[in-house]
Amino acid sequence: MFKKFTFRGGVHPNYCKSQTEQMKTEVFPAPPIVVIPLSQHIGAPARAIVGKGDRVLVGMAIGEASGHVSAAIHSSVSGTVRAVKPFAHPSGHLTEAVEIENDGTDETVEFEPIGASWREAAQGELVRKIAASGIVGLGGASFPTHVKLSPPTNKPIDTLIINGAECEPYLTDDHRIMVERTEDVINGALMLKKILGAAEAYIGIEDNKQDAINAVYDRVVTSKFDGLKLTVLKSKYPQGGEKQIIDAITKRKVPTGGLPMDIGCVVQNVGTALAVFEAIMHGIPLYQRVVTVVGDGVRSPKNLLVRIGTPARTLLEACNADLTDAKKVIMGGPMMGLALPDLDAPVIKSTSGILVLNQTTEPVRKYPCINCGICMDACPIRLVPSRLAKFVEKNNIEDAISWNLMDCMECGSCAYVCPAKINLVQFYKLGKIRVREKRAAEKKAG
Repeated sequence: MFKKFTFRGGVHPNYCKSQTEQMKTEVFPAPPIVVIPLSQHIGAPARAIVGKGDRVLVGMAIGEASGHVSAAIHSSVSGTVRAVKPFAHPSGHLTEAVEIENDGTDETVEFEPIGASWREAAQGELVRKIAASGIVGLGGASFPTHVKLSPPTNKPIDTLIINGAECEPYLTDDHRIMVERTEDVINGALMLKKILGAAEAYIGIEDNKQDAINAVYDRVVTSKFDGLKLTVLKSKYPQGGEKQIIDAITKRKVPTGGLPMDIGCVVQNVGTALAVFEAIMHGIPLYQRVVTVVGDGVRSPKNLLVRIGTPARTLLEACNADLTDAKKVIMGGPMMGLALPDLDAPVIKSTSGILVLNQTTEPVRKYPCINCGICMDACPIRLVPSRLAKFVEKNNIEDAISWNLMDCMECGSCAYVCPAKINLVQFYKLGKIRVREKRAAEKKAG
């Protein structure tokens, strides 16, 4: 029925979505205490605007953006601020966060929506509302949305892509959003299209989500939702990467070192589109999101609407997780997620899932590289992963840069197919750290 689109490269892992793909999203009750980090996005951490002893309400701003690339933070419960200090963060670092004791009343601030008049509202007004609502990319990158919606005047945007690929194994939160909140996602997409002044807008969905495809198709063929086109994508990882979904839908290539806006494109996640709809239509800031809790030993896997700041441990307990044999608990998906060093680390805006794995690949280099080139075939960016790893291993940073190390999206496709079981991604992460250190030293030296 539909022509299917894709990109060159990538891999086909076992998607493991059957546990939760048909499970309706449940509202998870707010916990007694939330810990809300001030760093939940790419860019500068937010600056706390509350202190110990302050009373806060649901949706109240507790952190303000501290720079151009930064995002506001809001309380997810009503109650009293217990502390503003460093707490465990999903990244593994201690970061500044606001700890709030929930009083159980769920008293909210008075929301100020733009409402149905959004079609007549100025673009700047809509962007300011999105910024005030603390919306960031909910697909994992967590780039502040208002910044992405404000490209330079010399880079006009003609194409908006709403990313419904959800190519990471196990995760089904985007899937459920598209099925359960279809019209809200589409309206959010049309709001984004208006802001950008884009002539074309697409929503891309992988072909392993047929019910979501049907739900969107039933709407976009009507005049009520004129302005959004459905594109069916082949199920392949990492189809949800920005460059990959742009390539699949438009056949345009983001240049080395460039951004999607350089070729007239902006990509937003379906969850982000929904958050934009909520903010503009109802005035609701981003203080909760859908999270998939799944994996080995999770006896009651679920898709849950969770308040930001809820400890991962609380969700695992609610889903009857048996961690006796757990090797890793990952926040996100198995390919690009982060292994949690502390189960008290909270759900943040970019938390798409909490995954328990009882079996993991041995984290050791078993064999030397045989230069087979399989990693090159899998790389969606068309890099030479084996060569980059060798450059980094020998601390040859100049050559790593010249071979486009910084373009690596750390998707893990190369490591997934490597017959030598080399942990290639760790070399790229290390290499990028060394590149940033080198550039900072050069800048300091003048």
